[in-house]
Amino acid sequence: MKFWTRSKFKGTAALRRLVNQTCVPIETKESYRWLENLRQSIALLGSPERCVHIGDRESDIYELFCLAQDLGTQFLLRVQTNRLAEPPSKASPTNAAHRVFAQLAAVPWSGRHRVAIGGEDGETAFLQIKFASVKTLPPIGKQKRYAPQTLVYIHALEVAPPSNRNPIDWKLVTNLPVDHLAAAVEKLDWYALRWKVEVFHKIMKSGCRAEDARLQTAERLVKLLALITVVSWRIFWITMSARAQPDARPETVLTPRRSKHSTASMRRVPNRASFAERSQLTFGRSPCLAAISPAHVIILQETSSFGEV
Repeated sequence: MKFWTRSKFKGTAALRRLVNQTCVPIETKESYRWLENLRQSIALLGSPERCVHIGDRESDIYELFCLAQDLGTQFLLRVQTNRLAEPPSKASPTNAAHRVFAQLAAVPWSGRHRVAIGGEDGETAFLQIKFASVKTLPPIGKQKRYAPQTLVYIHALEVAPPSNRNPIDWKLVTNLPVDHLAAAVEKLDWYALRWKVEVFHKIMKSGCRAEDARLQTAERLVKLLALITVVSWRIFWITMSARAQPDARPETVLTPRRSKHSTASMRRVPNRASFAERSQLTFGRSPCLAAISPAHVIILQETSSFGEV
């Protein structure tokens, strides 16, 4: 974990509107933490060629693309910016083909994929999928410092979505090879795992109520958050273990002493289902875990290419 505090709060949004952010060095921005995280994870895990760094739209940073290339590692990110792209040879300078989204839109759909939303009892959605390799250019203000990158863009769009929710519409970018539909679906499956990070943060904020701390010194706050992080990870791990193996024995994730204390705690809580009606792992849930709603799950199931029977 890394702690930092902003030196200025008021007026920062207005300042960003006055300054061209593409000309500001990444080292002076808060988003530089994404590059630091990439370096730190490689330093801790080793083997950069075996790491795939997955991030949401906030990590769609051109400097991260270049750093991953320099370090010999891979990334898979949600796209936020419609970046500059090398236009086709016959395109005019004013043609829209000099943007990534335009080139991706010109590619035909590769196939359709069925997903189950919300777990086994949820609804089913169909996604049409396409992918394309696009030579992506750095922002105009940084073209002297960074080189163009050939990246793969994947677009998954829900077909005939229901009216009661927004359609699934993912655009991903990666430096991993994607040359057929199954490889594109694999990357969608990997990105869906990113939601577990949100579950972990929800445990910290809603379950352990990290944001409600009223400690008055930074040193005490750091110690509290460090403790909450360990507890939150432990709860998260037990939750995922219970979903993966609901019939496993409590000793799989708990020591006998912890299992005994959890059982005694559950007996003191009113209106709990009997142990016989609960799985071996889930009966040991802590009060923090009881306040956490299940994550939004997307299960990727089967794929069909257009043109196949």
